[in-house]
Amino acid sequence: MKIITANLNGIRAATKKGFWEWFSDQNADFLCLQELKAHAHQIPPEAMPDGFHHHYHFAQKPGYSGVALYSRLKPEAVHIGLAAIDPDTDWSDMDAEGRFVMGDFLGANGAKLSVISVYFPSGSSSALRQTVKMTFLERFLPLMQRLQSDGRELIVCGDINIAHQRIDLKNWRGNQKHSGFLPEERAWFTQWIEAGFTDVLRQLYPEKEQYSWWSNRGQARANNVGWRIDYHMCTPETAKKIKDIGVYTDHWYSDHAPITATFEG
Repeated sequence: MKIITANLNGIRAATKKGFWEWFSDQNADFLCLQELKAHAHQIPPEAMPDGFHHHYHFAQKPGYSGVALYSRLKPEAVHIGLAAIDPDTDWSDMDAEGRFVMGDFLGANGAKLSVISVYFPSGSSSALRQTVKMTFLERFLPLMQRLQSDGRELIVCGDINIAHQRIDLKNWRGNQKHSGFLPEERAWFTQWIEAGFTDVLRQLYPEKEQYSWWSNRGQARANNVGWRIDYHMCTPETAKKIKDIGVYTDHWYSDHAPITATFEG
């Protein structure tokens, strides 16, 4: 089972750069996309490959945010937006920004698996957006714990907008007061792991210098001055099945790189 996650920084722009030609050669079972920056009528034909079911959560604001989930297997159910699975919590602010889609699948052995494509808000633009980000985190963790307690295996893919450890960004010393590496964000991420979720890249490669996003400023990409902010987070039984995970940097379709995880079964 192969699952790719990628922040495209615009599905139309990534299509022009050849993303779908690359994807067609990957033999993936699932694809999670973030930052579509498009509405339904703007999705390119190339972005609807044969053999895949595709589901989107678009932002209300044009050219902003948006996520997608592609799967070869038809989902038993699809949940568009956070309120769809957590109606008792006010998610109206985040659902207006198109940040969450989840598909429920039934495995051949009867196992229940949910695959999530999520795009966490960034707090880098202003203090107000950092507050929005922190309130999102406060709501998101209890939801993940509840879904896990329902007896489903979960694979949460997406742009989390947090570098968890020092190894997850090049210039960690200079970013300790910046959104994405704030102590309170990193502490929240640790709580998520303590709640029973596994960062499968770090499970396999605990000391590997591996980034997934590079600033367009300066020579960040050329000098590999990056951040690891895109993840596959898994519940325990699924985490045990991880075989390999890698970041594709041979070609560039976005300021983020696609990440491919392969699981047994």
